[in-house]
Amino acid sequence: MVCIHLLNDFSGSPLVFSQVIEGFVHQGHKVALHTNHSKGFLSNIKGVDYHLFNYNWSKYKILTLLKFFLCQLVLMVKMLKYVRKDVVFYINTALPFGAALTGKLLGKKVIYHIHETSIKPAAFKYLLFGIADQTADAAIYVSDYLRTQEPLSYDSYTVYNALSENFVKKTKIDFVKEERQDFSVLMLCSLKRYKGIEEYVKLAEQLDRYKFELVLNAQWEQINEYFKDISIPQNMTLFDVQEDVHPFYRRADLLLNCSRPDMWVETFGMTALEGMAYGLPVVVPPVGGIAEVVVDKVSGFHIDCRDVVGLVESIHLLATHPTIYQTFSQKAQERANEFKIEHQQKQIAAIVAEVCGTNKEGQVKPAVLTS
Repeated sequence: MVCIHLLNDFSGSPLVFSQVIEGFVHQGHKVALHTNHSKGFLSNIKGVDYHLFNYNWSKYKILTLLKFFLCQLVLMVKMLKYVRKDVVFYINTALPFGAALTGKLLGKKVIYHIHETSIKPAAFKYLLFGIADQTADAAIYVSDYLRTQEPLSYDSYTVYNALSENFVKKTKIDFVKEERQDFSVLMLCSLKRYKGIEEYVKLAEQLDRYKFELVLNAQWEQINEYFKDISIPQNMTLFDVQEDVHPFYRRADLLLNCSRPDMWVETFGMTALEGMAYGLPVVVPPVGGIAEVVVDKVSGFHIDCRDVVGLVESIHLLATHPTIYQTFSQKAQERANEFKIEHQQKQIAAIVAEVCGTNKEGQVKPAVLTS
């Protein structure tokens, strides 16, 4: 398996990809991973042959774009080494199209693992998915929503993301809390406007009786620049990128995802699943794959972050009614238990076997979890 991902960091798609790669290793595949030099979830995976390249973002969009296309040329050249080898190209996200082009040229099987749909500008998205459509032998989507939004001409499957065994082992859940004076709200996200950061800050201002924590996948230099004109309320604490998020989930009572549906549609939402594993009710947007993960009015709520009244009422309800909170908490954990890593890895293994013509059990049906 030749696995390709552009930007290794501590965000959702590298986390999921690390789980997929660990599954390949456990199944006995030789795995070569091509990714950049930065530290993230794809770092130090046992049994993996690493091939690192230089790639990062710049604060200047034009420079980031130039780096991106240069990286594609580098990938195209790097993939030529597999011309005489029996390999499958497994491409994470729609971004590493250079590897897909070389894979198609060499006649190798190409599988895409699609995580995103809200790619801008539209012409860039058209290019990425156009190349995917022409090069992929199969595509794996992280939600039914995404599979519907970005259909490809070849076989497609839905395989939901899952919680790793290590993550589940670390969860410590306390359903009953006697005191609600310190009710704590948590959000973890990238440092992007479309993630609803400013809406989250305004919400904290209105609910000053509760604590708010915001964990951002960015360094302090970037965070300080973003918030230079934004006033942080006293009941809110900012945190930079974290390798270990378990302490945040442990002390939280409620998890929020404030992504703005008019700017960005969440195609899955790993933080929602992680929060539910800790028994946290989760408030998420009413559209996208993340709405498939959280059951409305059962394990959380589907509320647009622009609906301030709805958010305030829901948070206050859970913060002031322990019995209701406990019911939501238990349902959240039960829902999280449905997303098992062994299911995800077995589904992907079956799809790879089907694409390569080695599946003796016949055609693989779309692999989905039932709600």
